[in-house]
Amino acid sequence: MTDRRGAVGVRAMLVLALGLGPIVAAGGPAVAEDDIRAESEERAGNSGAVSVEPAPPDTLARLAAQRVAAMTVREKAAGVVMGHVPGTDPPTLGTYMSQTGIGGFILMGANIPADEARLAEVTAALTTDAAFPPLIAVDQEGGDVSRLTWDGLPAALTLKNAPASETRDAFAARAALLQRVGIGVNFGIVADVAPAPGEFIFRRALGTDATSAAERVGAAVTGETGSVLSTIKHFPGHGAAPGDSHATIPATDMPKTAWIAADARPFLSGIETGADLLMFGHLSYTAVDPLPASLSAEWHRIAREELGFDGIAITDDLGMLQAAGDPAYLDPVANAVSALVAGNDMVLTVVSSTADTAPAVVDGIVAAVESGQLSEERLDEAATRVAEARLLLAAEGRGMSACPSCEPVS
Repeated sequence: MTDRRGAVGVRAMLVLALGLGPIVAAGGPAVAEDDIRAESEERAGNSGAVSVEPAPPDTLARLAAQRVAAMTVREKAAGVVMGHVPGTDPPTLGTYMSQTGIGGFILMGANIPADEARLAEVTAALTTDAAFPPLIAVDQEGGDVSRLTWDGLPAALTLKNAPASETRDAFAARAALLQRVGIGVNFGIVADVAPAPGEFIFRRALGTDATSAAERVGAAVTGETGSVLSTIKHFPGHGAAPGDSHATIPATDMPKTAWIAADARPFLSGIETGADLLMFGHLSYTAVDPLPASLSAEWHRIAREELGFDGIAITDDLGMLQAAGDPAYLDPVANAVSALVAGNDMVLTVVSSTADTAPAVVDGIVAAVESGQLSEERLDEAATRVAEARLLLAAEGRGMSACPSCEPVS
């Protein structure tokens, strides 16, 4: 992951190697390497005996692996769960995070107060450990799916008909809004190809054909880079599979060759541009695997081996899969375990989620490891990818309180 974060990742690794703690506050200026070197020499009495060099590019990965190696199975299981409970009361949300120990939280509309200052209080409460902050995520696409009501930036319905540079600029500004209030992950980039206005995902898709969608998805990832961790969704693509995955499991018999030629292209563009997370949809491409992609080992293999994705694979909301009504997917805990076995690194629970949902999922993951259904090696792999992202956010200062004196994003 650090290789795909550019200069920000290098700065983060330098901080971690020095052991100085976070030096980049959200919305604040970066500390230059020359400044750090000067401070180190001053500490050494200006003797010149101490020199500072950037850490090797695998520093975050090694630190994440070391942290995970020291965890119990239960701690690792909790780390790969992104949960949700409604409400905006900071103490209540803080208690939820500290008691569950989960690795992420998704903010829905019921978690968003009326203004930025109060939202920053919410994210600060969710961050129980600034040195290892959770992945706080939000669906901030803009337009139809906009949790922050003060986000008036252009969204897909406009951007799909505008130059790609406008997509880049809109998502750069949108990411700045999220960074400002302490949100580290945006589930905001829709990479589905939807040519027809009547399609479920049309108003949210960034392009009406594979070429235009690919161009704008890459631009959106570019815009977000350095401010939030970018997510592209809903892999392998809603456009080819008609239907709303909130209520059913959309299916298509599209051959893989046709998918590669069209619907795969926006996802490949986002991956090559550096998307940090890939969200797997509850979509069945029967010619590849009759299982929903979110539970398909084959689709995870394709993403890793054929498209080259090396970031965090995360499910779409598993509550949606349960709500589809298929008897095979009525058990949310079983769905979470199956998702991890298939290759997801993080499982997301929103619909019908209560304060008891995440703990139940954690218990189920632990039981699956103990029974051999889920190998501890697979859990370690998933937990390490999530831990690396959390350490990156910590090194960027994302575990710190949001900057109260920063000017609002225009």
